[in-house]
Amino acid sequence: MADVKLLGLWYSPFSKRVEWALKIKGVEYEYIEDDLQNKSLLLLQSNPIHKKVPVLIHNDKSICESSVIVEYIDETFEGPSILPKDPYDRALARFWAKFFEDKGPSMMKSLFLKGEEQEKAKEEVYEMLKILDNELKDKKFFVGDKFGFVDIVANAAALWFGVLEEVTGVVLVTKEKFPNFCAWRDEYYIQNKEYLPPRDELFAHYQAYIQRVAASK
Repeated sequence: MADVKLLGLWYSPFSKRVEWALKIKGVEYEYIEDDLQNKSLLLLQSNPIHKKVPVLIHNDKSICESSVIVEYIDETFEGPSILPKDPYDRALARFWAKFFEDKGPSMMKSLFLKGEEQEKAKEEVYEMLKILDNELKDKKFFVGDKFGFVDIVANAAALWFGVLEEVTGVVLVTKEKFPNFCAWRDEYYIQNKEYLPPRDELFAHYQAYIQRVAASK
């Protein structure tokens, strides 16, 4: 049996992407929870450039960056395909996955920054949501007829962003403004619960984090 280890954080959407892919493929693996405040020697050795999770270690070789790892898992292990078989659909899936990746920083800034910077980030997020809502107006999934690669990469937008909206009190996504995106998000959580951390535990984690940051100022 192949030796597979995953260095991750339970609350990280990036780690959860990799876990999701491993579970789809039915790969047995050892999960190792790391600590951002006290990074393990294994993490520092496995990802010396970025020093971040997730890291997949397969037969003593390290693979870094969550979307890269998901593609590696899809290509390496037997089981259901994560990326579409059709070349055009694969390209489309990579396009939308990159779109979600590129918008991640603006999503965080729209919730955590203040003043002019926050307003600028909010406008970028609204524009992103308009594009996504329009893309989903005539279909349930971004690519194909099931949840796949795009949706795995979009997990932060589907779950984490809503949790952080609730924690910070900054609400950008509403059913009135973005009904198609919200319908996708609701169905996403219902169908993919087994691949996601419990929402209430995520909320408690980030609420405690924000309280610690506020207390330290």
